[in-house]
Amino acid sequence: MSSFLATEHGTVRKKWTGRLAAALIYPNTYPVAVSNLGFQLVYSLLNEHDGLVCERFVYPLANEPLRSLESNRPLADFPLVLTSVSFEHDYPRLIAMLAAGGIEPLAEGRPADIKAGSPLVIMGGVAVFMNPEPLAPFADLMVIGEAEPVLPGLLELVRKALAAGAGRLDLLHEAGASLAGCYAPALYSFRYKDQGIVESINPAPGLPSRVRKVVQENMDVAAHSRQLSPAAELGMFMTELGRGCSRGCRFCAAGFIYRPPRLWSADAVLAGLRQRPEGFDRVGLLGMEMADHEVLDRIAGYLADQSCSLSFSSLRADRISGRLLSLLAGSNLKSAAIAPDGCSERLRRVINKGLTEKDLLAAAQSLAEAGIVHLKLYVMIGLPTETEADLDELITLIHRLRERILPIGRQRGRVTGMTLSVNSFVPKPWTPFQYLPFGGLSATRAAACPDEVAAVMALKGKIRYLRKKLAGVANLRMKVDRPEVVLQQAVFSRGDRRLAPVLLDMAIRGLSFKRSMRAHGLTAWEYAVRPRQEDELFCWDVIDHGLHKEYLWREYLKSAREQLTTACDPGRCRRCGVCNEDTIA
Repeated sequence: MSSFLATEHGTVRKKWTGRLAAALIYPNTYPVAVSNLGFQLVYSLLNEHDGLVCERFVYPLANEPLRSLESNRPLADFPLVLTSVSFEHDYPRLIAMLAAGGIEPLAEGRPADIKAGSPLVIMGGVAVFMNPEPLAPFADLMVIGEAEPVLPGLLELVRKALAAGAGRLDLLHEAGASLAGCYAPALYSFRYKDQGIVESINPAPGLPSRVRKVVQENMDVAAHSRQLSPAAELGMFMTELGRGCSRGCRFCAAGFIYRPPRLWSADAVLAGLRQRPEGFDRVGLLGMEMADHEVLDRIAGYLADQSCSLSFSSLRADRISGRLLSLLAGSNLKSAAIAPDGCSERLRRVINKGLTEKDLLAAAQSLAEAGIVHLKLYVMIGLPTETEADLDELITLIHRLRERILPIGRQRGRVTGMTLSVNSFVPKPWTPFQYLPFGGLSATRAAACPDEVAAVMALKGKIRYLRKKLAGVANLRMKVDRPEVVLQQAVFSRGDRRLAPVLLDMAIRGLSFKRSMRAHGLTAWEYAVRPRQEDELFCWDVIDHGLHKEYLWREYLKSAREQLTTACDPGRCRRCGVCNEDTIA
């Protein structure tokens, strides 16, 4: 580990003397963790605070102690612990890290005073402001929204409170009452009815009934990589083009919880790119699927002038420009991904994706002509109203794609291969599909089968069907997830505080998800499969994203009619509520 730190660009080292010591933990292993742009951003923001020194912790490999990357200190040395959580499957790891560091995992078990060994635990990250409740019992405080506008005021309040000897609950109440985007779970209580339905959410006196999400309005310099090393999982310089997405795909949480969508200006993106240190000539752009052509063309021109190569996660099939293709061709990039998401054009209307088969075929051909020799396709199964006919249309699309790209590969002497990645759809909070059962079951069937078996078996049957129909197709690889594993994500996605003992058993005792749920009298059905009602109160309603639930329900009904909704137009439309004058913070 020390050899890595010796070559790492941008690692912050500050003396502890006279400063509040903070630990920033990320519940994933070393290369993945240090490559995460959000983790890097929060680390830099914390160390920009004069009165604070921050060191990083990542999930240790087998038989390694949990120590900070900077000074090899134990977690118990830090009176302030912050976490960044991006994915539901990291919940047990996060709790295990707290326990391994000598920290009481449950907030209610921590002493009234805050000090090394019994720190203030603050949680943030996209998973937290999508649905904070599964992790709520483990957090003293949660940051609801993006770090830039919240952290400065929060850190100053914490510093003053600790200097004055304030107790834990007094600090939490002051933060929750006076700072936007600060949620103190211990000061909110929940009452439940049958089947885990929330009856009421009750804040302590002086606290808001709902905690409003806070977002960064604009940026002069786009967020970019702050710590770099060739040893990191993603050995490249990354810059984001914006946050959120205007498309409004009905399954996608990012398209709703990051509203309003914000595209950074070309000048801001280029300012971020100019922070690239020497020796890192591969650039990763985050959010290429939402950037407009003019901005992409300016970025492409800059990268070409700087002799930089380009990398990205996926491309929007209907937004591939000639300038971008030229840059791809010059980047020696051999693999690219596009995401139809729905298996058929009908399903793409259901989910509001808006991509036609013509778009997908044209994109694949353009990418192959630009030198791509490995094309990845991402699709979901278990979407609402999905039938065998939709799966058949996907199979037909695969054959038509091959017909388009194989002749191009033969001409250059290397055939373009394809990977079909098939993923089980998970209903997410704050989307129009938050009301849906997991597994693609109809509401009637989900209600009639009060267990998760039917949902898992339905997905497995679709995977078997696709495997059978695509067996023997040359130059095609099919990757699938395991529905019984995805079920755990579906439970955590719409989970509540009653999952705390389940997460503890998984993290501390090493029990399986299924065994832990059974031990505590909980069922995956009530979280993942049970259909939701229009007027139901959800546990994540303690958060206020500015979204009107009536809008989400209307979008849910439009999906059944296969009706498209036009792209979000920030500041002008008033459909979802986020840009309404009475909801703007």
